[in-house]
Amino acid sequence: MDWNGKHALVTGGAGFIGSHLTDALLARGAQVTAFDNYSTGFREFLAPREHLRVVEGDLLDRAGIDEAMRGVDFVFHLAANADIKDNLKDPRRCIDQNVVATQNVLESMRSAGVRDIVFSSTGSVYGESATFPTPEDAPFPVQTSLYATSKIAAEGLLTSYVLGFGLRAWIFRFVSVLGPRYTHGHVMDFWRKLKRDPSRLEVLGDGRQRKSYLHVNDCVAAILLAVDRAAGPINIYNLGHDESIVVDQSIAIISRTLGVSPRLEYTGGQRGWVGDSPRIELDTGRIRVLGWAPTKSIEESIVETVRFVSANAYTERRR
Repeated sequence: MDWNGKHALVTGGAGFIGSHLTDALLARGAQVTAFDNYSTGFREFLAPREHLRVVEGDLLDRAGIDEAMRGVDFVFHLAANADIKDNLKDPRRCIDQNVVATQNVLESMRSAGVRDIVFSSTGSVYGESATFPTPEDAPFPVQTSLYATSKIAAEGLLTSYVLGFGLRAWIFRFVSVLGPRYTHGHVMDFWRKLKRDPSRLEVLGDGRQRKSYLHVNDCVAAILLAVDRAAGPINIYNLGHDESIVVDQSIAIISRTLGVSPRLEYTGGQRGWVGDSPRIELDTGRIRVLGWAPTKSIEESIVETVRFVSANAYTERRR
């Protein structure tokens, strides 16, 4: 797609992935409106630039999103409550921010005549899959994560709006993403614990959970490539790495990068918390056919993430 002269709205534009996507769109000549309530994003992620408009607002406020939608050609809906581990503490918050907010975006698009939307989903929708690597057409099992449940519901809204109102949607099911501007997740949790006490590290689960990870630049590159090359009404892609590691391996990389040797204290069994999927490995053949492949290894991504959070004090504002 030729982005010159196009106007993109990025919800969650001050967040981890959203700010990188905003940078990439501006570099391609787009005008960008970044919409964010700064619940997890940071103002430091969005340096003032020509063709960038930053709107502070909440997706539960229809008037606010309607105003931001004016003149928009394409929506990238990345804003969400992504705190997978603690969503059961406030179930309504997860549903409001991931389901109700998505419908507000879709209704605002309808009112403004905007047709195209990218949506950030999650590899967690596959639950405890029976197939690894897990393809996009795998059945959805019983859901153990409220976060994944809300993302499945949002995906359903998107596909229904596509078929009912003539929209086009690109849905991306991510593994966990790493890299500069990282704001939450296992690397941040371990880094904070080791900063407080480098001699010991509490580990949720048994350390054998196997996950795949992806660098944020590879994630953004895949999104924009799919938008360029796949233009069906509904386009669904897994985004992940062909590598995977267990939690203990990730801890070893983090500890080595920080120069510490903590005693590991395990607190559970196969799952780290209620809703944790002990294994997430996605089949990325569909996006690879378009010519995409990750450029950074999982270890490189972890090291870069640790160095970023260590060098940027504002990551400590939220705990």
